[in-house]
Amino acid sequence: MDREGVIRVSGARVTFDSVISAFDRGATPEEIASQYPTVLLPDIYAVIAYYLSHRGEVEEYLDGRRREAARVRAENERRFPPHGVRERLMARQQP
Repeated sequence: MDREGVIRVSGARVTFDSVISAFDRGATPEEIASQYPTVLLPDIYAVIAYYLSHRGEVEEYLDGRRREAARVRAENERRFPPHGVRERLMARQQP
């Protein structure tokens, strides 16, 4: 787990969430390995095995990550309102 509380797979930048999400969408470990070449196939199998053996804990972790993502998204939208962005960008392109 890094200092932001994100679990990464075998020291790579790939998150535990990414591997589990791909697996839940039906990807095989081999397909996941081809999507994330920095993660070794045995590590992907280990992540999936842990997930299958500890579903409750993993779901709690993933729920927490989703809540945090929603909080950050809402904060960013509050600080940087998305409405009018396209118009402002188009106006910048006008000579």
